[in-house]
Amino acid sequence: MKKYAIIVAGGSGTRMGAPIPKQYLEIGGQPILMHTLSVFHKTDSSVELILVIPESDFSLWNDLCLKFRFRVPHRLVKGGKSRFQSVKNGLDSIAFSEGLVAIHDGVRPFVQPKVIIESFETAEQTGSAIAVVALKDSLRKLTDDGKSFFQERQYFRLVQTPQTFQISKIKKAFEAPELHHFTDDATVYEHQGWQVDLISGNAENIKITSPEDMVYASYLFQKINK
Repeated sequence: MKKYAIIVAGGSGTRMGAPIPKQYLEIGGQPILMHTLSVFHKTDSSVELILVIPESDFSLWNDLCLKFRFRVPHRLVKGGKSRFQSVKNGLDSIAFSEGLVAIHDGVRPFVQPKVIIESFETAEQTGSAIAVVALKDSLRKLTDDGKSFFQERQYFRLVQTPQTFQISKIKKAFEAPELHHFTDDATVYEHQGWQVDLISGNAENIKITSPEDMVYASYLFQKINK
């Protein structure tokens, strides 16, 4: 089946406090986004890469590609006002309804190839594949009156990306109006009444959003590339 990967990087990076959005900050001598695109390309060069960024960043990105001699094939699609709209724009840029599409956060450069491979394999069979990891910390649920209650962590998972789907189904899901509880692509898919299938993610697959994340990301890069 034809495979696509929509890499979403429409954030402004306000929590990072940097002069440029976080996706363009460097780790290991390259902008974060280039690492993310590269891992998908190295895992499966047949995957068509779609990079969704603000249209106002197109010239910046093209300049960065020239500066860093970045030659991984990809095409640009303009982002929307929300993540939902950015993903929808990416999906709308795919002319076909048959095939598979992985949707991945641009600032998650440490996803392991085996996770990407399994996500496509599972989605082909079941319709969806959502990368998750188990919790290590204890959980407590807060109530409106200020109380809290212990929760069994074995029944919860932390959700990552990629979130991979059969194109026909996820396109249909994104025809729905945007709702406040659409926090990721899985919730949009679930809104159709479809059950999502979970696969094991990897703990290093962090979403880089803060200065502390950058410090840890630099450590991970050095560890991985020893």
